[in-house]
Amino acid sequence: MTNSSESLEPLSVSLSPQERFEEYLQTRGLRQTNQRKFLIDAVFQEHDHFDADELIDRLPRRGEKNYVSSATVYRTLREFVDAGLLKSFQLDGRTVYELDYGYPQHDHLYCTVCRQLIEFQSRELMSIRDDVASEKGFRVSGHRMIIQGICRACGKLRRKKRKQDLV
Repeated sequence: MTNSSESLEPLSVSLSPQERFEEYLQTRGLRQTNQRKFLIDAVFQEHDHFDADELIDRLPRRGEKNYVSSATVYRTLREFVDAGLLKSFQLDGRTVYELDYGYPQHDHLYCTVCRQLIEFQSRELMSIRDDVASEKGFRVSGHRMIIQGICRACGKLRRKKRKQDLV
């Protein structure tokens, strides 16, 4: 999944993702394994959007050091979501993950041509959300907005093709 180069700045948090996940595991009577530790590091080393298959493609292959099975990746990603480390959402029939812990509330623009996700924050949008919620007596716990369309670069390519088609 392509991401915008203008990603959001992380927030200051009191626990590292590893510490936060260990806390989560302890509350459920589960133990921290080397595979879980490796996956947290792999996921949090860069800020991007990904699906499970894209993560698996970045990981060591069977027989290599730190190999993690596909089943373990899928199960652990669900645990990361439950622990509040990742958010997941559906996009083009796939489950896409993004970092949640240590990152501010934000929304996305999604190019349906190149599949680029562009993150943005809008005070105006948050204000409208809060005003509508207040008017309706609703307490907001979060929201997700994905605006679909065509990015500037893909729009330019489409316009050029159309001109060429007319010649």
